[in-house]
Amino acid sequence: MPSGTHTTELDIPIEKVWDFVSDMNRWAPLVPGYIEHDILSDTRSTWTFKGDLGVMQKTVKLQIDITKWKEPTLVTFDLTGLYENFSGNGYFKAESISRFKTEMHGNLDISARGLKGPVINTILKSFVPKTAENLTEAIAEEITSVELKRV
Repeated sequence: MPSGTHTTELDIPIEKVWDFVSDMNRWAPLVPGYIEHDILSDTRSTWTFKGDLGVMQKTVKLQIDITKWKEPTLVTFDLTGLYENFSGNGYFKAESISRFKTEMHGNLDISARGLKGPVINTILKSFVPKTAENLTEAIAEEITSVELKRV
């Protein structure tokens, strides 16, 4: 399964990181290629985004199911393609380094199934780690920006 994990450090208390990642409306728009998202319930949403897979661009619609909210350290989720044969999972994990410093980990695992699965998974092996990195960094930058505006 193509996967990627990225870690970044924020000069922000863990509670402020949790305030941000516990609300899907705050981080869904930060997904690379974001088009739109719809919140269906506290734990389910659909996200539409354009994936640039190098040789092709594809609009993808995924269902996101939150499988765990563990305040203030962990959000885990499953991904299911609504019109494409994709599935996967991911998480955001926060670890308090000190009172005012937090380490945040973002992880994403996605794989394609079906007849085209092996070919698409080859492309996803470079796409997924970059997406995990870009999303984790975008969330870190947005949290930092929001907190700086409050000061």
